[in-house]
Amino acid sequence: MAEVKRVKRTCELENKRINSLRELNDFKEEIREERVGNQKRAGVRITTAMGSCGIAVGAQEILEAISDELTTRGLEDISIHNTGCIGLCEQEPLVKIKIEDQPAVFYGNLTPELAREVVKNHIVDNQIIASC
Repeated sequence: MAEVKRVKRTCELENKRINSLRELNDFKEEIREERVGNQKRAGVRITTAMGSCGIAVGAQEILEAISDELTTRGLEDISIHNTGCIGLCEQEPLVKIKIEDQPAVFYGNLTPELAREVVKNHIVDNQIIASC
């Protein structure tokens, strides 16, 4: 049922009228191919821990700083996600950077300024920051 609602909403957004089951299936396949293509292009995935512990100490501001820095640098092919608490509450605000074919790196106790440095150093220059 959720998939039907999602397809209906996508049709509304694209101003597309579906007249048959075949057209619906074709449209769904087109959307899936687009999503898979977008995931393959996004070789960098940033995940911000947005559990109540993270939000309480500024995770939203970290997410905004990262998003702003990516926009400023014209990095539009980066995949940004949120997750709940990952159990490292003492390290919040916490961000995970996963670059394709590299191990994931966690950065904790971030400030908006440090989050911008993570974008510059880790994502742009491919240098892990050891002090975060």
